[in-house]
Amino acid sequence: MNEFEQDVQSKNNDVVDSIKGFGFSFIFFVLIFAIGVIFNVLGS
Repeated sequence: MNEFEQDVQSKNNDVVDSIKGFGFSFIFFVLIFAIGVIFNVLGS
């Protein structure tokens, strides 16, 4: 057996980390888009 499989650094689920990463990046880009839309509406 692989020696690294016996002493794992992180025991949490990878799916949860993937959902967190996708969620944070999605919220970030939606926030940038919303700020752009607000400036566009206020400027016109």
